[in-house]
Amino acid sequence: MTGFGDAQGQTDGVHFAVEARAVNNRYYKAAIRLPEDIAALEAEIDSQLRRRLSRGSITLVIGIRDDSAAAAHTVNTAALNAYLDQVKHLDSNIDLAALLNLPGVVQPPQSEDRLDRLRPVIAQLVDQACDKLTAMRASEGNGLAEDLLRHKQYIAERIALIAERAPSVVEEYHTRLRNRIDDLLARAELEVNQVDVVKEIAVFAERCDIAEEIQRITAHLDQFDTIIHADNGEPAGRTLDFVAQELLREANTIASKSNDAEISRTIVEGKGAIDRIKEQVQNVE
Repeated sequence: MTGFGDAQGQTDGVHFAVEARAVNNRYYKAAIRLPEDIAALEAEIDSQLRRRLSRGSITLVIGIRDDSAAAAHTVNTAALNAYLDQVKHLDSNIDLAALLNLPGVVQPPQSEDRLDRLRPVIAQLVDQACDKLTAMRASEGNGLAEDLLRHKQYIAERIALIAERAPSVVEEYHTRLRNRIDDLLARAELEVNQVDVVKEIAVFAERCDIAEEIQRITAHLDQFDTIIHADNGEPAGRTLDFVAQELLREANTIASKSNDAEISRTIVEGKGAIDRIKEQVQNVE
């Protein structure tokens, strides 16, 4: 699901701006963009995001403006003197500004104490941005949940029609078989062992029995409904994905066993709704 969250704060003259964006992805993938002086916090921030967000392509950007004296860069005099020793024999004016731009001469502040002071503030702001992002996701999720429940209800209605139709399939086969046998007997004046007829009907009934599949798919639909309505704050996307796969597996079994055009048409309609569920739950947190 998509979402956006931001947060601002400051401490000791250092101003922070944090932005977090999320777009759909069935897995967790983060792109973290930090200023060079806090780049060492990237792994910590990634772990923090993983604890808060289990799915989605996440982009986190942190901007810093440091108005404190601690922001001053330092001049590496040893490196500067080394450059001067190399150019002092040249018969030309030395441009100090150019020397300061040489690699290693001017170095950013590298204070572990400073990083330790900034760490808790940054963590707090990242949490605040994640709070806003998840709130936006929750709003989108409510609409998605309603859509998923509509598909679930449609599937349940299709399964109810199949369950109602299934018992008459064997009876109709029995009638067709009996009429065919009677017609053949009338023309050929033959006799048929009734035991063989009963065996043939029993084999057909066993082959197209879908009672267990109907029971299991109904149980999966109940489980799906329970997960959607759960209010425990736990991620549900992967569980819903698994249930959707089980729904499709049972529906495929019903389709393969079906020897009835009406059941075949109805289960195809149900499988269409299951496919839509499978596509949508890829984006559920």
